[in-house]
Amino acid sequence: MHGISAVIICKNEEKNIAACLESVNWCDEIIVIDAFSTDKTPELTKQYTEKFFQKEWAGFSEQRKTGLEKCTQDWVFALDADERCTSELKEEILKVVNDPDFKENGYFIPRKSFFVDHWIKHSGWYPGYQMRLFKRSKVKLNDRIVHEKYEVESPTGKLKSDMLHYTVTSVAEFMTKINNYSTLQAKEKAAKRNIGFFGMFFRPRLSFFKQYILRLGFLDGTPGLMVAYFDMITQILVNTKIWEMKKIKIE
Repeated sequence: MHGISAVIICKNEEKNIAACLESVNWCDEIIVIDAFSTDKTPELTKQYTEKFFQKEWAGFSEQRKTGLEKCTQDWVFALDADERCTSELKEEILKVVNDPDFKENGYFIPRKSFFVDHWIKHSGWYPGYQMRLFKRSKVKLNDRIVHEKYEVESPTGKLKSDMLHYTVTSVAEFMTKINNYSTLQAKEKAAKRNIGFFGMFFRPRLSFFKQYILRLGFLDGTPGLMVAYFDMITQILVNTKIWEMKKIKIE
């Protein structure tokens, strides 16, 4: 039997952390890397695991690297506080990690994401495969500011069962997330992107068209329209923040 370490990074996730930890309480150990939360996240976490560690926020990639360093089992199952492991996914994970006929070093997991209470089936959100289950000895993390990824040596495979992702629970919360995310994205892209009228005017509109029309977001009704709008807003924020960064640097 191969052991499994569940690893979660978080900060101020008292709304999510208990449900997340409950969904992985079958793992051999649960590792939580907390960025010094000021809410009830620490005390809630300690009800589920003794392996609770705190590290000042150093970016997504660095927090995840710290989590990997704390794991002791052969396999690692990585998830965020707003994600849940379903019973079907649990059974599939246990099957693949303990079956000698499976030769893969890691598995991409389909992720079912929700906008408030609506499952977004289109707009490129589903299945949204994520590399989240892998052998600890076969993985490394890239150093990107955003879109950091677990990079696993081949061969890799895909699981069939979904991970649940409650990414948007309120519009106000999502706007805060978009503002923070767009800042990170702007920092990453500033050196490579020149912002002029064309990019500022057309890129957000092209993003909306891609999400809502080409990726069939309209099939998700009003939530699909909102997802496309928010994607357009994100692009506007990224571009204006890059413009601001370069303007300040020039002056």
